[in-house]
Amino acid sequence: MQNSTDISLSEAAVAVLRARDPLEKVRLAEEMNENWCERRYSGIGAPIAVSRPGRPPRPELLRPRDMPNRRNLQSESGRIALMHALAHIELNAIDLACDLIARFADAERSEEFYSDWCRVAAEEAEHFLLLNEALARHGAAYGDLPAHDGLWEAAADTADEILARLAVVPLVLEVRGLDVTPPMAARLRDAGDEANALVLDRIYEDEIGHVAIGFRWFDVVCREQNLDPSETWPALVAKYYKGRLKAPFNLDARDRAGIPRGYYLEPKGNPGESS
Repeated sequence: MQNSTDISLSEAAVAVLRARDPLEKVRLAEEMNENWCERRYSGIGAPIAVSRPGRPPRPELLRPRDMPNRRNLQSESGRIALMHALAHIELNAIDLACDLIARFADAERSEEFYSDWCRVAAEEAEHFLLLNEALARHGAAYGDLPAHDGLWEAAADTADEILARLAVVPLVLEVRGLDVTPPMAARLRDAGDEANALVLDRIYEDEIGHVAIGFRWFDVVCREQNLDPSETWPALVAKYYKGRLKAPFNLDARDRAGIPRGYYLEPKGNPGESS
């Protein structure tokens, strides 16, 4: 086994990406963050592109439109389906953070960029564990239900441009989680499921920070390239995002993440909708 000082951060991120077992992926993500914080790697390393992350044999991956609708949270099966879907999202989120580190590795970029995304990967790993434990409380496990591959498809669509990746993944897909998580937690509480509602509360608070990191670095990279972030974001969303922005928006969470309301309420180029 190699010492961490023998490999670069980008190589460590690739090891996370290629891990097939979810718990091994979690362990490696947490280890990567610890090693980076302790400066145990040889450096940032060269960019490395991974076409597809490692995945376990289960769950079966379907197209998003083929996924069954099982979100009746008054039933235990509906709550299991919700927690399973969220666990799959968090597993993908580990890979998205690691792909950002490995694919766009650049020794000229601020080390703060890599510190932020290592922390994001480690926190997404913790979220997966919380959701995996929630499934176990219901006698279920990750892999018991089908899942979809939409998040990694977004990564593939934005593989060639760091600004496109930052514009779409944290500032469209992840910020959408801030809109829908509080209502989901409320529905769990209505069903008497306080334990799972608390898990969603915890994830929600961390995700505000993740979206803030995404917005910060989108803004920084735009300015490094002499681009206006408020004009660049809607142009990239229109080019790379296949859907439409969906209201209602969680204004409080988006404000806490630092995203100007003009980006999504009255965006230049109108990539979304407000009703």
